Amino acid sequence: MSIGGSNPSPAQAPLNMTYRSVRYVRAVRDELREQTRGAYNVVAADYAAMIPDTSFEAPLDLAMVDEFVRLVGARRLRRVLDAGCGAGRMVTYLQSATPRLEVTGVDLSEEMIALAQQAHPTARFVQADITYTPFQAEQFDAVLAWYSIIHLAPAQMQNVVTEFARLLTPGGLVLLSYQIGTGERQLIKPYGHDIELRAFLYQTDGVVKTLAAAGFEIIARLDRSPRKTERHAQGFVLAERPYQHQ
Repeated sequence: MSIGGSNPSPAQAPLNMTYRSVRYVRAVRDELREQTRGAYNVVAADYAAMIPDTSFEAPLDLAMVDEFVRLVGARRLRRVLDAGCGAGRMVTYLQSATPRLEVTGVDLSEEMIALAQQAHPTARFVQADITYTPFQAEQFDAVLAWYSIIHLAPAQMQNVVTEFARLLTPGGLVLLSYQIGTGERQLIKPYGHDIELRAFLYQTDGVVKTLAAAGFEIIARLDRSPRKTERHAQGFVLAERPYQHQ
């Protein structure tokens, strides 16, 4: 095999291949990010109209959110990041459950952020990629990532979990939700629009392993069977960034 018209030495070949592989992975990541951002910009208004609140969630789903909120209150935490906030429906739920919370939303879609800001004029919303946010280290006490990791390829999971660890104060909480399975799925005409939207399935054991590798300790995990309206089982993991004991 030759690269650039010459045969690399055995020592050079792995380095060249690694560099090419990294460039390829980054290109795929960037393409996926822009595709997701563009798709949600298109569907934003219809998404907000079709899924305006948490009435779609199953009671077990909301039980995990309620435990997250309970622990936030019990630990006297206030600053919560809704990572992948969409049009802000989970912000509404969090603020209704505990009005004292200072909730910030971040989303890849500018149109989603605009709708969220209109619905929650006193909250702060930022357009950004959740794998690399503009926030300072330890700026938040808790992170809710409600079905936002499904638009990240599995290779990006370590990046986003590491970012959440960076953002959280010691003792801070993170709650992740996702569809259970393996591989990728294509959402056909999402929210009534003739566009392409990709999503990825996750196994809870893998999510737990990734969180643990980033220093998180698992508080609770839940896998539930799909309802009649769902094609996949649903997964939830609640974890904490532990205090560093001397």
